Amino acid sequence: MSKWMVSAKKADFHAIAQKFQIDPVIARIIRNRDIVGEEQIERFLHGTLELLHNPAELKDAEAAADILCEKTEAGLPIRIIGDYDIDGVCSTYILISCLEQCGAVVDAVIPHRIQDGYGLNDKLIEEAHEAGIDTILTCDNGIAAANQIAYAKRLGMTVVVTDHHEVPYEVDSDGSRTERLPEADAVVDPKQSGCQYPYKGICGAVVAYKLMQLYLGKMERRPAGRALLGRVQEILQELLAFAAFATVGDVMELTDENRIIVKYGLRQIEQTRNPGLRALMVVNGLQDKGLSVYHIGFVLGPCLNATGRLDTAARALSMFCTKDWAQAVAIAGELKELNDSRKGMTLQETDRAVELIESTNLKEDKVLVVYLPDCHESLAGIIAGRIRERYHKPVFVLTKTQEGVKGSGRSIDAYHMYDKMSECKELYTKYGGHKLAAGVSMPEENVEAFSRYLNEHCMLSNEDFVETIHIDVPMPMSYVTTDFVRQLSVLEPFGNGNPKPVFAQKQVRILRGSILGKNRNVGKYRVEDEKAGRYDMMYFGDLESWHTFLSEHFGSQEVDRLYREGSDKICISIIYYPDINVYKGREELQMIMQDYSC
Repeated sequence: MSKWMVSAKKADFHAIAQKFQIDPVIARIIRNRDIVGEEQIERFLHGTLELLHNPAELKDAEAAADILCEKTEAGLPIRIIGDYDIDGVCSTYILISCLEQCGAVVDAVIPHRIQDGYGLNDKLIEEAHEAGIDTILTCDNGIAAANQIAYAKRLGMTVVVTDHHEVPYEVDSDGSRTERLPEADAVVDPKQSGCQYPYKGICGAVVAYKLMQLYLGKMERRPAGRALLGRVQEILQELLAFAAFATVGDVMELTDENRIIVKYGLRQIEQTRNPGLRALMVVNGLQDKGLSVYHIGFVLGPCLNATGRLDTAARALSMFCTKDWAQAVAIAGELKELNDSRKGMTLQETDRAVELIESTNLKEDKVLVVYLPDCHESLAGIIAGRIRERYHKPVFVLTKTQEGVKGSGRSIDAYHMYDKMSECKELYTKYGGHKLAAGVSMPEENVEAFSRYLNEHCMLSNEDFVETIHIDVPMPMSYVTTDFVRQLSVLEPFGNGNPKPVFAQKQVRILRGSILGKNRNVGKYRVEDEKAGRYDMMYFGDLESWHTFLSEHFGSQEVDRLYREGSDKICISIIYYPDINVYKGREELQMIMQDYSC
């Protein structure tokens, strides 16, 4: 069972409500997000694009923009090298779109996940050199490629790095850390020391977007950029869609300027003129619909990731780059089919992982290292995430490849995955990551030693494995009105760093229930609060665990009765959020149950 904690941060909620014309409960939710002071609240509720941070504050960004301007004017060939995930594809498109519109000689390469692996490698450097490339421009990678960049410099190439990942470091004898920055001509990464950029949590596509703001502004003032006059803001507005798409797809926190980028970027996606992005919405049935973070994170985004996992992400980039509608629709359809295939493969391999854990002593481990030799290596990260959600433990899923064993890890808040991995780095041929996610390659014979070391040195307690749910407000369902639910929209967009608010109520009686959905995996209930108010309640969670809970506390016969004729004995506490169900033009309040307890 999860642990419930009520957020109890203090403020004058009624004064805030009066000042900003919002409900006092919404004022309390804003305080729970650590938004304090009138200026911060105003920015949170009504922040506009004018409040985005100055791109010139990114260390080396001005120098990088100058280099690109000079290369553009000289007609020297530039090669963008991106990454095969959502952030990498969107970053690459932002860069190539701007450079092409300024007349640069430019092309782009997206590494193949299996053949090339992540980021720069010697082969990509050599191919660029043989093709006569003058300048390599990285995006969403490069900060950890010191050796490869040194190789490119020895071959006489200019290198500009744009990235957002942590800078690799060496631990000195006194325990201090020394950054190992690549010796590129310019390194634009907000995580590097000495960078004065006020917000470090931007994704690679936003770093690329900020650099292009400077580049377009400089090119507009040069003779070669006369065609840009009056068009810079129009170009940036269109590309904001891709910065927002990547921010959601890379699960960045929706705080500070990320919140503004996504809020306005979602609107830009809805009205985009990019044929590929429009086609992706059409094949997924989302055209002419209001988009939310959910649609990017769970419908459109996975189509981009699927092509990088099962085929090549270059297909996704070509979809964004094409001007031909028929071609855009064809590629978008292929991406959707790949994602549908990926879903089935992921479900099968996740079930296999759970079976392995439950049927062996693996389930006793505090750090789960699950070896699935026959699993497609590109699915390891998704499966690790699902296993982490199920067991609330740090998880590595490893697969067998031609070069040995490769895998991905997903962690919990109490466990810094990258730091712990660094303690036994002699076991790996390659590794990288951060606190909550990591990737690793190693010889197959080291898998057991890897698992043993992590478990013997994890320093996790049983308390760390209990999921904590933070309740915004203990609030009776009787407080909820349709107007209140509509007011909650001022808190959007919801996502990582700004979760959908949840409420709690005790003594909720479950009167009757039914099971819905094609897969019979949704519960619908009529419930009653302590004041005899009655409401519809939906549950989209694990019905098997829910029924087990009800049976343990009220008996299986009472559970059968609940669905057959109704019950008067099932009374529980719930965590919920309110919603409005629209059916045949009628609006009705409904509660969505998130968790339950006796």
